[in-house]
Amino acid sequence: MERFETFTVLMAKINRNIRRIKLHEMSQHNLGSVHTSCLYYLSREDSLTAAELCELCQEDKATISRALSRLEADGYVLSRESEGKRYKAPIVLSEKGEAVGGEIAAKIGAVLDSIGKELSPEERVEFYRCLNIISACLEKAANA
Repeated sequence: MERFETFTVLMAKINRNIRRIKLHEMSQHNLGSVHTSCLYYLSREDSLTAAELCELCQEDKATISRALSRLEADGYVLSRESEGKRYKAPIVLSEKGEAVGGEIAAKIGAVLDSIGKELSPEERVEFYRCLNIISACLEKAANA
């Protein structure tokens, strides 16, 4: 069972540290981890729908809906509702959202650069290849 314990502990630690980084970055804006992801992805695109954010953030519809409501109420995003279909309406960053989204993207870049210094380009390619295999196998097992 050592392999199982090592795998699950390391995956949990990685996930916990990613959440800590997200929470630390958002604490000054009084926002949470899911808001980090929404602002990051919106900063990379001209606009996204809630449905697209669900897919990108790997979060359910209710979580993204609550996050977007909060971000809109706090002036970070603008929703362009069309025909009452909020879930499929384009969402864009406001000026305030663009500023915070830029900060988030810069921080993510710095973290990834820091990790990149520890891995050769070949190791990084192999790491992501393995991570994709692991993810696909776990998804298959979870849906069996």
